[in-house]
Amino acid sequence: MDTLGARFEQLAPHILAYGPPDTVARPAVILFHGCGGIAANLLIYCQAAAQAGIRAYIIDSFTPRGWSRKHAGWWVCRGLKLRGYERSGDVLAAVYGLSQRPEVDAGRLMLAGWSHGAWAIMDLMTQTLKRPGDARLLDPSPQWLDGVKGLFLVYPYINIMARSVTRPWAHKPRTMAILTLKDHLASYRHSLKLIRNLRKQGVAVDTVTFNATHAFDEEGIDKTRIMAYDPEALTSTLDALQEFISNTLS
Repeated sequence: MDTLGARFEQLAPHILAYGPPDTVARPAVILFHGCGGIAANLLIYCQAAAQAGIRAYIIDSFTPRGWSRKHAGWWVCRGLKLRGYERSGDVLAAVYGLSQRPEVDAGRLMLAGWSHGAWAIMDLMTQTLKRPGDARLLDPSPQWLDGVKGLFLVYPYINIMARSVTRPWAHKPRTMAILTLKDHLASYRHSLKLIRNLRKQGVAVDTVTFNATHAFDEEGIDKTRIMAYDPEALTSTLDALQEFISNTLS
């Protein structure tokens, strides 16, 4: 296990940053990719965030570990390495490190995750972060989540291995979930059941649903046969992101 500082030092050289070219302390959205690694779709979302006048940071969880996209596709996508609970330490460390940068408004942060990235974020929410070992870190602390005002979760993995299925959230930022009717990794009915459970816990969760597949926003995903690119759903998701930013970080 790492300390928060050590984990952030591992991640920091590989962080991709977008936003206004100044040093003004601005709100920020921190993005976490799916199990296939950083794809072009995340850059589109970063551009949308920058247009809203905030900073955007993509956290690469694979390159710092020496993993290629092929390696991750074989091991991570199959749930054999870096499950959501293990990766949740990357999420907390990213918040810890970025919130201390002078160009970031630490009191107005948003976490955004796609599939496996959303899984990691949600698993982080289930942990009190008050004891060594939570999030697989030696020195976790809930104080670093004080400035996280919202979660934006796109086709989140919330199936059997996800802790949110069986454990309540200890932290409850406002949440927007983008769900799909044809998600092969988590049925729509199962997703709605979890959303209803979160609402009973007091989490303010809004949803947007598309008649689309998992990874609908990745151009070229059609070759998998079970997933299909949907540009209209992507456009609507970008609109939802900008609206959520406006309502949550303004």
